[in-house]
Amino acid sequence: MAQVRVKPRKESVFAERFAVFAECLLTGVWITVASLGVVTYPAAFAAGARHLRRLTAHEGGGWREFVADFRAAVRRGWAVGLAGWLAAAAVWVDVQAVRAGIPGGPLVGAVGVFALIGLAVAGLRAAAVWTPDARWRELLAAAGRRTVLDPAGSFLVIAGLAVVVLSAWFIAPLAVPVLGAVAAAAIAVEERYRHR
Repeated sequence: MAQVRVKPRKESVFAERFAVFAECLLTGVWITVASLGVVTYPAAFAAGARHLRRLTAHEGGGWREFVADFRAAVRRGWAVGLAGWLAAAAVWVDVQAVRAGIPGGPLVGAVGVFALIGLAVAGLRAAAVWTPDARWRELLAAAGRRTVLDPAGSFLVIAGLAVVVLSAWFIAPLAVPVLGAVAAAAIAVEERYRHR
């Protein structure tokens, strides 16, 4: 009697891509929960990005791996989060100067806002390539260079941030899962840059 060979059933491309999208949304929730510590947002984003990189490389991983990555990233990443809040406070002061009508205020305010956007993009790009053995200072320096040298990729990350802001403006809870999509976008931008 001949043995019948049965091919393993493979998921459709649509099902596989939808599963990745759903995982991005779940990762956005994880990032939000981990960011509740106020200065932990870079570590949360780094852990979320690493989770998505593992997923797309078919290496598995889940909540436990996310938590382990978050703990490793927050050891030094909290200082990056604090620096981000200090930069945001400095820009807020600049914007107040513009509103008060101080001479030269509009120029200083515009420079401050653009600098804050650049810092946010560099921070997201650094977090997208974070690994447990990486040093944040080196990641941020390299990400700052990539932010300037790859304006198209940086614009894509800015567009992702704009989607989060607009989602929060329309329906605040939508911003939570969209953070995972921004993590996926930052990973894609970094992969695109690496393969140039």
